Amino acid sequence: MKVASTLLTPLLLALSQALAALPLHAQMLTPEDAVVAELLPGWRLADGRHMTALRLRLAPGWKTYWRAPGEGGIAPRLTWEGSENLAQVIEHWPRPDIYRIAGLQSLGYEHELVLPLEIVPQDKGRPVALRATADIGVCERICMPVSLQLAAALDADGPRDMRILAALDRAPVSSAAASVEVISCRLAPIADGLRVTAEFAVPGEATMATEAAVFELPGSDLWIGTAELRRAPGRLVAEADILGGAGALALDRSQMRITLIAADSAVEISGCRSR
Repeated sequence: MKVASTLLTPLLLALSQALAALPLHAQMLTPEDAVVAELLPGWRLADGRHMTALRLRLAPGWKTYWRAPGEGGIAPRLTWEGSENLAQVIEHWPRPDIYRIAGLQSLGYEHELVLPLEIVPQDKGRPVALRATADIGVCERICMPVSLQLAAALDADGPRDMRILAALDRAPVSSAAASVEVISCRLAPIADGLRVTAEFAVPGEATMATEAAVFELPGSDLWIGTAELRRAPGRLVAEADILGGAGALALDRSQMRITLIAADSAVEISGCRSR
């Protein structure tokens, strides 16, 4: 099994280089000092759901990570143990920025992250008491984990919050809305895993504007590497390695999620199936 060495070697090299370059004040700043978190009150939707958001304000020079952080980041995890009258939480992640440091690509946010959260009550006639634990990574030149405890009572029909609306506007659009189509999706065996190669038909200008393609398998512990891109007029090919435990991997391509990210837009594709 080579997954551990494959992942740790570049990460340890990047961390050692970053530590050597850190100024003293940055080394002394703790993760708790680097981020301030709150749950915004939000507003009630017409169907009885509630739109709120997790807001993270970051110290200058610090960043936090998208749901799929890339090779150089720490994946966030939100849990809701202890909440009352809560059936489901739907996360609407805004488009992340792309960072490339010491040869590693990561995806995340600087200054501030407003993560819209669509709250589904068990009983729409009663208020929701939220209790959240946000386990996230915050990074300056190195990354450190931090666990945040938050609580909010969602019982008022407040005004629509422009910060949440702006974050919703930054969420990836569907492949249908962006006129993006999966032409082919192939899996090939490699050492310790599989290589996925997906070809997309995209509008001409979007081919060159796309800066990253991210493959995800929600709910899976498999590791997916940074995708390599190849471009041709009206076509985009993305290829990434999927690494897992010993033995053959079995994947349901219909559950795969692919996000094409540009500087000012993103497209989310559900499933990696050939047309």
